[in-house]
Amino acid sequence: MNDIDVVVVGGGNAGFSAAHAAVERGRRVVLLERGDEASAGGNSFYTAGATRVPHDGLDDLRRIVVPDERHERSIVPPYSVDDFRADLVKVTEGRNDPELTEVLVTEARPTLEWLIGLGLDYRLMYERQAYDRPDGSFLFWGGLHVGNVGGGEGLIADHTRVAHREGVGIRYGAFVVDLLREGERVVGVRLDDGSEVRAESVVIASGGFEASPELREAELGPGWQHAKVRGTPYNTGVLLEAALRAGAARGGDWTTCHSAQWDAFLPENESNRELTNRLTRQSYPLGVLVNRDGERFLDEGADFRNYTYAKYGREILAQPGSVAWQVFDATLRPMLRTEEYDMPGISVECADTLDELAERAGIPVEAFERTIGAFNDAIDRDVPFDPTVKDGRASHVEPVKSNWASPIETPPFFAYGVTCGITFTFGGLRTDTHGRVVRDDGAPIDGLFACGEALGGLFSKNYPGGSGLTAGMVFGRRAGELA
Repeated sequence: MNDIDVVVVGGGNAGFSAAHAAVERGRRVVLLERGDEASAGGNSFYTAGATRVPHDGLDDLRRIVVPDERHERSIVPPYSVDDFRADLVKVTEGRNDPELTEVLVTEARPTLEWLIGLGLDYRLMYERQAYDRPDGSFLFWGGLHVGNVGGGEGLIADHTRVAHREGVGIRYGAFVVDLLREGERVVGVRLDDGSEVRAESVVIASGGFEASPELREAELGPGWQHAKVRGTPYNTGVLLEAALRAGAARGGDWTTCHSAQWDAFLPENESNRELTNRLTRQSYPLGVLVNRDGERFLDEGADFRNYTYAKYGREILAQPGSVAWQVFDATLRPMLRTEEYDMPGISVECADTLDELAERAGIPVEAFERTIGAFNDAIDRDVPFDPTVKDGRASHVEPVKSNWASPIETPPFFAYGVTCGITFTFGGLRTDTHGRVVRDDGAPIDGLFACGEALGGLFSKNYPGGSGLTAGMVFGRRAGELA
């Protein structure tokens, strides 16, 4: 008999969830993490920890989140299973796999409670998902309310502590390059040093191919080789390619990805473990976004940022130089996320006049002033400005800004340089609802499972914020329950 029952490849949220579930069943589990102990955690480490789950409002959530004195002054609208399902359909334009979706939305809450029972801590995300209102209350918005204590770093620390307590064997610096097969069955993995680890089951939890410039260009298209890698440098698609060689079918949309607005000019703006998610710039719905020519090119206020941010990175990639500027005035500046817009070394220009701001950012002055002037003149100023709801306060220019249109008129003015930061690729391996990897004919490959970003089919073009970590824990647990 083998000494190991289950090999999990990848030490992020999905991989650990699979390991926890397998150990609970009495399986002997080893988790192989490509990074060393100081660079481990996959993309999960780089997240803010936001986790989308259905709930019945604040009183319901109080039972599972850590206490906070602000709870007494908070309004958290309920977010139902139906809401979650509808959001997935909306943002993917119906390209989400309905069976995988049903599992995700119905098992998100019980899976979160399972992780909390194991010892992971969650909280309400005040600094990211609520605004402090004039009366001192907080109104949460966008269906995404819960996150890990300590963000992604806290998430991985909690998972690691639980895994050690359970007896999961964690091997750092273990770069898996291929699958071992006997006939049609997967029986283990091969590492880059030629060593092998054999087991009854292998769970691929090693992410997508976003850290490979070559695969990005080949699958996503020209220009994507220039995108900045937000998270781990180790998600290069090696295990996806190994599974395809073993007969696995492709799952989901290999032509699109999660990409966000990302600090454009900070020299250390890729895989930065110190700043992690603070390099994102997510307050853009409040301001105006212009390209190098001084022109607007999208609707900043089309929806809450939870439903647009993962697709707007590609819009910036397509602009001249793959760069844009988020523009705010002194009225808007205090509303920007502190953790993102007050970070060290941020790419920002500040000036007391619009023409000076344009000069400092290298934007044509006349075009910039014309764009801002037209935007200001077309605002529905009689409609109250309220960032906690879709307020309908529009600027009727082309392209329209549908909500939260506030004039850029009070100095000083600010321009934050942003580019395209790629988070993860949406295409992966085709699986059934239990994470079993299948062939083109739908037959499972014995001994092979996938979860997390390696599982394709849930997302296309876009995704609802926080649903990536949710999918990782749900399908990681499912894979571990069978592996």
